[in-house]
Amino acid sequence: MNKEIWVDLSNQKWSLKKEVLTTALERGITTVILDEEDIDKARKIGQLKIAVYYTNQSTTADFQVLESDDIPASGKIQAKKYEINSNEDIKKIIDGKDTLTYFIIAAKNWKVIPLENLIAEFQNSKTKLIAEVDDIEEAKLFLQTLEKGVDGVLLKHPTVEQIIEAGGILKQLVKHRIELTPAKITSIKQLGVGDRVCIDTCSILRKGEGILAGSQSKGLFLVHSESLESEYVASRPFRVNAGPVHSYVLAPNNKTRYLSELKAGDEVLIVNSKGETYPAIIGRVKIEVRPLILIEAEAGGETYKIILQNAETIRLINGNGEPVSITQLKTGDQVLLNIREGGRHFGTQIQETIIER
Repeated sequence: MNKEIWVDLSNQKWSLKKEVLTTALERGITTVILDEEDIDKARKIGQLKIAVYYTNQSTTADFQVLESDDIPASGKIQAKKYEINSNEDIKKIIDGKDTLTYFIIAAKNWKVIPLENLIAEFQNSKTKLIAEVDDIEEAKLFLQTLEKGVDGVLLKHPTVEQIIEAGGILKQLVKHRIELTPAKITSIKQLGVGDRVCIDTCSILRKGEGILAGSQSKGLFLVHSESLESEYVASRPFRVNAGPVHSYVLAPNNKTRYLSELKAGDEVLIVNSKGETYPAIIGRVKIEVRPLILIEAEAGGETYKIILQNAETIRLINGNGEPVSITQLKTGDQVLLNIREGGRHFGTQIQETIIER
């Protein structure tokens, strides 16, 4: 589940708000609490999810945050803020579960507050817990408590430096780990030409990073990015040469997509040699006719296949976690792939007998 970072910029000078808002947008932080008079100016900076504290006045904000126990009849009340001073306050929060989209929880001394209990109580709730924090270290702690952590944190009147640090936390927290399995190459066969897809992301990919792609949804190979230098062409650290149009590629939320249907603005899942993942936005998809090669690999008695462009700049990840050009691969070598349950319906895994050869 993705974590949220909010910033509270209410009751501050606009010059400071503007600087913090601009930095927040650059770091992927888009939920902000403002004063009513700042909303129009803030929307000119970029796409933001704007909240204001409830004042019984009409608002152009996306939603309002309530600071009292009475919930007025307003469709814009989506959040309620609770000050925690005792166990009775915690019980009140639990009793109010599922009544609103967000609960913002705050306390002067978090050390005596059983935050773990709240996280456990709300883990299957439609209400998200946002914890107000004083600094970045506290934000890290609350986002990772009980491994699951709260759904988000609220930084009250943060500095630009704190926003930059918070953006780094946000990028780290979207990483999830998936299992990669070494598979032994059993066959390499040159094919004719076909329509090959390059995925150009809006991110700089590093050594060891790529995407999971393949001809069968049950086994996806880790295809390395073009982030490495070559004597033939300059590096393209944003690009993954992913294979022909028919291939599956793993997207966020455990969904697969066909390479043929990807377009600018979609997301693809970036995976490194350790199995750590994060989403990246696609900026462009290039489909061109190129010579192809078929690689088959075996793991656990199953055979998995991938077709790629036949070129020295295309790399898979070997059993040691190192990128290797497909022109240097030979039978008996190991490459990393993600083995998963086969059977997909519009990209979503289903319990159905499907054979892919």
